[in-house]
Amino acid sequence: MSLPPSTSGTAEQNQIHVMLVDDSAVVRGFISRILQSDPEIKVVASLVNGEQGVTSTAHHHPDIVLLDIEMPVMDGITALPKILAASPGVRVVMCSTLSVRNAEITMKALHLGATECIAKPSNSSDIYAAGDFKDELLRVVKALGRRKDADSLKRPVSPAAPVTSGTFAGGQNAAPKQKTAFELRKHMPGELFRPNLLAIGSSTGGPQALFKVIASFQNFNVPIILTQHMPATFTRILAQHITQHTSVTAVEGETGMVVENGKVYVAPGGFHMTFARKDGQIQIVLNEGPPENFCKPSVDPMLRSAISVWGPKILTVILTGMGADGLPGCKQVVEGGGRVIAQDQETSVVWGMPGAVASNGLCTAVLPLQEIGPYVRQAFGKV
Repeated sequence: MSLPPSTSGTAEQNQIHVMLVDDSAVVRGFISRILQSDPEIKVVASLVNGEQGVTSTAHHHPDIVLLDIEMPVMDGITALPKILAASPGVRVVMCSTLSVRNAEITMKALHLGATECIAKPSNSSDIYAAGDFKDELLRVVKALGRRKDADSLKRPVSPAAPVTSGTFAGGQNAAPKQKTAFELRKHMPGELFRPNLLAIGSSTGGPQALFKVIASFQNFNVPIILTQHMPATFTRILAQHITQHTSVTAVEGETGMVVENGKVYVAPGGFHMTFARKDGQIQIVLNEGPPENFCKPSVDPMLRSAISVWGPKILTVILTGMGADGLPGCKQVVEGGGRVIAQDQETSVVWGMPGAVASNGLCTAVLPLQEIGPYVRQAFGKV
């Protein structure tokens, strides 16, 4: 009697394959237990230095590599380009403690091709109280693991189920080759729209996208406010790198800071960035309220506050990122007369945040990354 074909191989094949590279056995064990608690994830290797990581990447071709920065033999920043070369298409997530030095190195890693960064607990006492880290780690791995370019890995990957037209997978690229259906908002021919504020939201893959987009925003006569999902310390370094790489002045927001035209204000990690009018000026007010959409900073409180201060003429740009942060805020922007544009699926690392606003019919335009800057300049009358 013939037996039915086994499905265990297919199930394993469809798991997200993760490789850990960290010299701390405690950290590796902690992260492994978190990841393997989810049946959709498989840890294929756990290694102690970057040199082992490079060799193992060429052998396993994992979907994701979680890469420490400071390690013996070969550190993370040296190993990163070698890992990317060993398995083109692999997603590398830098795991860093919250130090200024590590934030600087992590930002360099993002320039070199790392996809995301995550702040890991710095010692054993923090590890066992790190519930937020567990949730964030699983969200990042699962968002990046369902990839539109999985066929670029040498490891065979079973095809995923197609996305039904008009549906949205909440930050997960469930259909590698198929686009999600959406409709653009229609406007009256010749309708004049001159925004008085540019608001940007981004998350996974955001830093690389921000450097390209913001380079188009030199000499703007309106403020630019930005929420990028990043931990404390990292957002200050991000602001410094925006200034260095785009020639547009960027600062991390502080309570009481007066908002000026032409500058980029980055929401600091661990706070929501909001605004208030005081003495005829618009000032930043940092909000220590609870996370929204699992995020702090979150795009939504920034947009809600911006509407109350600047009024309806706001142009919002939603760039690559997992989840749907910014969706309620963008609905309010559109209802008030503002406009929303989003990065398209093909150029997004994760089409979560931009996909959410596009799929809900909020966008005037959905554009490839390279077209967003010129589109925004035209909207502000700067062709």
